[in-house]
Amino acid sequence: MNKHNMHSPLIFDIKRYAINDGPGIRLAIYFKGCSLRCAWCHNPESISPQAQKLYTLERCIGCGECVKACPQKALKMTDEGMRTDSKRCTLCGNCARICPTKAMEISGEEKSIDELMRIIEREQHLFDQSGGGVTVSGGEPLLYPVYLFELFDRCGQRQIHRALDTAGHVPEKNLLAAVRRTDLFLFDLKLIDGKRHQHLTGVDNRLILSNLRALAASGAQIQIRIPLIKGVNTADQDLRAFAEEIAALAGEKKAVALLPYHAIAVHKYHKLGATYPQEALQPPEQEDLERAIDSFSRHGLSAAVGG
Repeated sequence: MNKHNMHSPLIFDIKRYAINDGPGIRLAIYFKGCSLRCAWCHNPESISPQAQKLYTLERCIGCGECVKACPQKALKMTDEGMRTDSKRCTLCGNCARICPTKAMEISGEEKSIDELMRIIEREQHLFDQSGGGVTVSGGEPLLYPVYLFELFDRCGQRQIHRALDTAGHVPEKNLLAAVRRTDLFLFDLKLIDGKRHQHLTGVDNRLILSNLRALAASGAQIQIRIPLIKGVNTADQDLRAFAEEIAALAGEKKAVALLPYHAIAVHKYHKLGATYPQEALQPPEQEDLERAIDSFSRHGLSAAVGG
């Protein structure tokens, strides 16, 4: 399981009845593997392309079934709960399968396109009634273009609306090859200031911005999504830089979704056995959201809170 085929993503979540990831009622499919390392990431299990073990201490009843089930003898009960010896663990998943309370979970599993299509087709009546469809998110779905494009081509044959959530830090050819098989791009923008972008996400944003301009020039449908984080990108100059960049894009004015940061992901870091990297991050205040909406409005752009 941990020898990962780089052409097919591991899927770490499939959400039914998703309503914030494009129009209507949607099925959201999440790929593992991301090219950014955002300090505020609310899906830390999406960053690594490999399968990972999650452990929730609060759910563990100390029954020891996982210890017995582990062929590698990688598990040991301690005063702080179950501990995994990562050098021994092969991520075989036996512990997760046998755990009666789901205290142990494996994040990331292989699914064939056929398997995903069977799941998607069961939801098609909801898509038809609500104008919804499928949204692929992550991680970064465009790290797996062959798999993604086959999935979207199959959805297209069934007239299912396709939305793609991307951070844009991918080869331009991958992004532009997605245009003819994607009905809506949800394009994440974190910061316009290049130095701070590098510091807070681990990558320079020149490729992201040039990709966004190329995508807009292609005529694709784009919604811009901005995670708003107090003290990171809520200053007036940051809001103005966002608005100027987005207003200058080719084609019709792009809608902007403001996604207020929240610290809900802290428990996910604990499950991964990691410490939350940015305890100091703060959600935006109402006044920050109002200033953001006002700044976009002055540039002829409509911004709203939420996807």
